Amino acid sequence: MGGLNDSVVTEIVLLALSCSWEKKLFLILICSLLYLGVILGNLFILFLVIFDSHLHSPMYFLLANLSLIDVGLSSTTVPKIITDLLNEYKVISFQSCMTQICFIHIIGGVEMVLLIAMAFDRCTAICKPLHYLNIMNPKICVSFVITGWVTGVIHAMSQFLFVINLPFCGPNKVDSFYCDFPKIIKLACTDAAKFEFIVTANSGFMSMGTFFLLILSYSFILITVWKRSSGELSKAFVTLSAHITVVFLFFTPCMFLYVWPSPPPSIDKNLFIVDFAITPVLNPVIYTLRNKDIKLSIKRLCQQRIY
Repeated sequence: MGGLNDSVVTEIVLLALSCSWEKKLFLILICSLLYLGVILGNLFILFLVIFDSHLHSPMYFLLANLSLIDVGLSSTTVPKIITDLLNEYKVISFQSCMTQICFIHIIGGVEMVLLIAMAFDRCTAICKPLHYLNIMNPKICVSFVITGWVTGVIHAMSQFLFVINLPFCGPNKVDSFYCDFPKIIKLACTDAAKFEFIVTANSGFMSMGTFFLLILSYSFILITVWKRSSGELSKAFVTLSAHITVVFLFFTPCMFLYVWPSPPPSIDKNLFIVDFAITPVLNPVIYTLRNKDIKLSIKRLCQQRIY
């Protein structure tokens, strides 16, 4: 079993999609509405940032990239689930399964770096306002995005290269909506324990490490503001609350899935919906409701349409 093409398994059966017709209709409706919300909400943010010159700043450049990544993350799984629910036989080819896994981890890696970049951006804006534009210059912003993609590719490939060399010689059923490394490793005809540890050490450590780094960063910002003026603390917390909310929404499912690599199927399915559908659809709402600049941009857009 030297590689992907030598595998006996040619397709993966996704058991989570096998359910009653009533539940299928419910899932199709929910997934379709959430995916539509992901596309419309995030592309709207992207549209505002591109075409409104008032939003041409480092924070909104990073936010636009985050919106684009959210569309990509949701698109790796949700459309496939909707089409599979409409089909009689719920399968994904082994090659497509591996491709889906790679895109999930690449895009997930990019999103983690973007969230770090946004935390650094807020830290610079609040703690060093006079030097903000010099520090967060266009070159640095682009470097953050490039670093994100490089990190995502390295993160995904470091796991993919050993998974494709595992022997898959029989079992091909996964009780899930989608493919992922912990689930696929369990199908290998070999001792999966050490490979599960590698995934936990890689994805789990990356998720937990990034999460705690972000929480420490935002705590540092709030403590810095509190030391300057306790009256400004509530204002700073309102400003940062959107970022902190997004961090919790994104990382909570990740830590459950990769630090606890064998969660019960019911928890796994619920976490999937949160990570791939609910979080991407909530991000535009969170940033819009908590952001005066976005609200003003929408108001300007509406006024232009009126006149």
